[in-house]
Amino acid sequence: MTVLRTDRKHASNCMTEENGVEKVKKRKNFFRSLRFRILIILIILGIVPGVIVTYTMLHNYQNRAVAMLTETVGDQCDILCNLIIRENYLNDTDSEIVNSKLELFSNVYNGRILLADRDFKIVSDTFHTEEGKTLLSSLAVACLKGEETSNYDARSKVLELAVPVQSPDVQQLQGVMLVSVSAVDIAETLAEMEQRGVMLIGSIVVLSVFLAWLLSTILVKPLARVTKAIEDLTDGMLDEEISVPDYTETELITDAFNKMVNRMKILDESRQEFVSNVSHELKTPLTSMKVLADSLVGQQGVPEELYQEFMSDITAEIDRENKIITDLLSLVKMDKKAADVNITHMDINQLLEDILKRLRPIADRRNIDLILDCFRPVDADVDEVKFTLAISNLVENGIKYNVDDGWVRVSLDADHKYFYITVADSGMGIPEDSIERIFERFYRVDKSHSKEIGGTGLGLAITKSSIAMHHGTIKVFSKEGEGTTFSVRIPLSYIPS
Repeated sequence: MTVLRTDRKHASNCMTEENGVEKVKKRKNFFRSLRFRILIILIILGIVPGVIVTYTMLHNYQNRAVAMLTETVGDQCDILCNLIIRENYLNDTDSEIVNSKLELFSNVYNGRILLADRDFKIVSDTFHTEEGKTLLSSLAVACLKGEETSNYDARSKVLELAVPVQSPDVQQLQGVMLVSVSAVDIAETLAEMEQRGVMLIGSIVVLSVFLAWLLSTILVKPLARVTKAIEDLTDGMLDEEISVPDYTETELITDAFNKMVNRMKILDESRQEFVSNVSHELKTPLTSMKVLADSLVGQQGVPEELYQEFMSDITAEIDRENKIITDLLSLVKMDKKAADVNITHMDINQLLEDILKRLRPIADRRNIDLILDCFRPVDADVDEVKFTLAISNLVENGIKYNVDDGWVRVSLDADHKYFYITVADSGMGIPEDSIERIFERFYRVDKSHSKEIGGTGLGLAITKSSIAMHHGTIKVFSKEGEGTTFSVRIPLSYIPS
């Protein structure tokens, strides 16, 4: 047996170690993946703006350079057109001045000039290959129509312009001059700028990778510490709250987790206390019955009067046990889903009158007045059994914990959405330190008088559960020695969850 236990313990330890290793491995893989995603995002955020800026600069430079070249060439063409008109060159191409100017222009701009009349017949070509032919050019046609007359071809690195030849004294165009000039200088400068842009983007990529790796490491470390602390806390290795105040996000995460853990601790303590209270409450009547029964069994010739007294006490303890079990079953039913709620549309005024009528004999024993104030007729959707149980518990508590010749006042009011019930009494009140706990199961404010007052300590817990099932709320206002007021708010129309 000792060997078997040792083997089981060893196997358990091995499984725990394997689980720990598996957790560490999963955590490392998760944060490695997270760091990689952050790295990619930061790299993209670094590269994309650089690419956009570089492309925008190159595009703007090209547009400005082409616009400047177009303006310069256009000015020179206007001068040539004026000279052509003055020398009547379209009708006589023997003018040495015009020919020399055309050749000079062609050489300076490393281009070509085609001069045509209004019938698109080419009268002059600086390449001397198209003279006498018809000028077939969309720019020339557009020029004669007064439309856009320039075009830049980035592939062939050529700028084309069509300039109208027109005398100031004549409205009709006399001809058109088609000019083609080289834009190699623009292309070379653009290529050089592109090369520098690529180098700049490369530098940005390298810097982005380094900074992204550095920032991802810095950003992930606090999250890793939070995860490790949470795992240690859930595994029971830490008893205190976790704190990682590196930046706002981790601080908010740890605060939320600590609140959740504290809430779970409170719930666990409440559960343990509930189990302890249930055990105690169920055991106490049984113990009393056992003592009474043993007393009867242990005596011979017990007088009939004593026998009846003991049996009456045993019957009372049985009734007490039965009431505890009944209330526990009521709580179990309250804890079930809302599907168990049997909702009907009822007259709340009449329902409250019936409740007070049933409880009035109990109040009369101590000369306590039960008062009902209804400010308006109220019809609402309620579960008659559960709602009656909740209000009955409040009124019955008001009677139990009241003073002789006191009063319990029940008020009913409503608006367009909710109806409101208040149950106020002139009783002993609730100490301030007990107000937050009165809805706990088996909690009693005055434990020393709990037996003589009666009850199981489950009434208010049942009441709160019943009101919650109606999607309502309950609040308590009390001052020790001055009475207690319970305020209930319930929707007029029940809407299933």
